Amino acid sequence: MTRRIPIFSTIVVIAAALTMVGLGVWQLSRKSEKEALITRYEAALRDNAEVQWPEPTDYARDMFRRTTIDCEQVLGIDAIAGRSANGNSGWVHVARCAHAGGEADVTIGWSQSPQAPAWSGGRVTGRIASYGDTIRLVAETPQAGLRPLAAPDPGDLPNNHLAYAGQWFFFALTALVIYVLALRRRQR
Repeated sequence: MTRRIPIFSTIVVIAAALTMVGLGVWQLSRKSEKEALITRYEAALRDNAEVQWPEPTDYARDMFRRTTIDCEQVLGIDAIAGRSANGNSGWVHVARCAHAGGEADVTIGWSQSPQAPAWSGGRVTGRIASYGDTIRLVAETPQAGLRPLAAPDPGDLPNNHLAYAGQWFFFALTALVIYVLALRRRQR
């Protein structure tokens, strides 16, 4: 007696597996895009020409470029975990500054204490780096008696797309294997 393969279930499993393979291929293309982006950012890091503080639509274009901000008023200073230029763990101090173009976060230096330093602002030159969903200026010269910060590094940007691609391919294979095992069990 011949058992029939369920058409609907087979179509659903094959469609799901093909979708997962498609997502894996997409992650491989994202890997290439991210590598190109990191290469572009590394070139920006070697370029000492200054750019204007970017508008939100230009963040990606100007990342790791050099710029200067005149911090006219310090609106507040926060401490976040970070590293000094010589690799010590401690506190990075981020000042929220009002400047001619609006507001900007300026990383002014490193210390071993989370206590906010006294700093009234001024001209700060540094590199544009990511800061959550926005950007910040990482000062080249520490301010307010703080110590130098670790320089922004494009190599710190996550590029785990190959691992994600592998996961999607594994999920597709797993779905197909489980479906074949279920069909065999059903036929017994």
